[in-house]
Amino acid sequence: MVLVTTDLMSAKNIGIVGGGLMGMTLAHKLAADGHRVTVIEHADRTGGLTTWHDFDGVIWDRFYHVILPSDQNLIGLLDELGMKDDLQWRRTYTGFYVDEKLHSISSNVEFLKFPLLSLISKVRLGFTMLYASRINNWKALENTTCEQWLRRVSGNENVEKLWKPLLLAKLGPSYKRVSAVFIWSYIKRMFSARDKSASAEHLGHVKGGYQSIMSRMEAVITGNGGTILTNNAVREVVTTESGISVSCDSEDLVFDHVICTSPVNVLQKIIPASLLSVDTVQSDRGVEYLGVVCVVLVTKKPITRYYVVNIADETIPFTGVIGMSNVVDTENTSGKNLTYLPRYLLSTDEEISKSDEYFKEAFVDGIKRMFPDFDESDIIGVHVNRAIKVQPLQVLGYSELVPGVQTKDPRLHVLNTSQFVNATLNNNEVVGAVNKFYTDFRQRAAGSE
Repeated sequence: MVLVTTDLMSAKNIGIVGGGLMGMTLAHKLAADGHRVTVIEHADRTGGLTTWHDFDGVIWDRFYHVILPSDQNLIGLLDELGMKDDLQWRRTYTGFYVDEKLHSISSNVEFLKFPLLSLISKVRLGFTMLYASRINNWKALENTTCEQWLRRVSGNENVEKLWKPLLLAKLGPSYKRVSAVFIWSYIKRMFSARDKSASAEHLGHVKGGYQSIMSRMEAVITGNGGTILTNNAVREVVTTESGISVSCDSEDLVFDHVICTSPVNVLQKIIPASLLSVDTVQSDRGVEYLGVVCVVLVTKKPITRYYVVNIADETIPFTGVIGMSNVVDTENTSGKNLTYLPRYLLSTDEEISKSDEYFKEAFVDGIKRMFPDFDESDIIGVHVNRAIKVQPLQVLGYSELVPGVQTKDPRLHVLNTSQFVNATLNNNEVVGAVNKFYTDFRQRAAGSE
């Protein structure tokens, strides 16, 4: 059990709306400080996008997640939970599929041999990566589109043959409206994944996946006196003189402070707009979200030796091939191989609601086209997972659209992924945002005593 510390402030009764990684990490830190914490989650389990699934007898993450060596916020959380020794690292490889061919670009030599680009374009691409990794003033990029910035820095050939297909795969036609902050933050994060001493990419995972992380977090929170309410949708959050009232399925609860970690569209339903720091109701300038359909193939043999295959082919129905079993040893998955096939769509796109059978048929056909030697009899199971609100679309001037952490009532707070104005969405950023909020919250509470 994590030791309770109450040196800076008296204990508060705190409600947290949302039991994903963000809400649970908040609850862990606040409960460790001696607060009475209640997590309210609408699903039947905690985890959110880091929740898990039974893939034909293999319990693993519903969506694909890996840990980078530079993910110090996330690694620090694992250390707090006593799980750092469960972190395992693997050397990984990257592929690129174009013109019906699969190319390896896992080393500098392979990159130099990559036939898609001229030597000059390869030099400019390398410069783009280095230059982006050293930019710190992200605000200067917020009013320039990805395409404009990439053409200026990387050149037209790189844009047409490399960046544009990748942006289309990740964002669809919406890529034209996304600011250069999106590609800058992506490059900056992935650049840090390369181990400098070995000039190779190393990625990690925790033994048992996120189920083990969330289970440990639940035990720590409840061990420190916290409460976790699942299957409990929040209908309304109201400010009163006696506290913040949260009306949920099981009962009405009153707290000294409430922290909402839900997406913006949920905030619009449960919190009066007059309390938020921005007008989130504006349909023409509100926060838009990407959703994802993620098909998971469970197979007897690995489909590819790469952790990720980037796809520059619009005829393939998914946006990448994620060979999870090239990071997670099959000892963790009962000898079975897991391959994730994501397709990112705007949350309002009608395609995201198509049937499981539609996606199963289309995605298996796509795999057979990419890997002609793939034997369909190797398939043990095909699973379709969906998430409607995954990643905010960082359009031009995005930072002006998001609600602030502090609402107009100092007892009501908002902390969600829409506030990642200068970072790509990943679990390290989630924990980092919690760390900052937690530090600020302690300081404000200490100053009010």
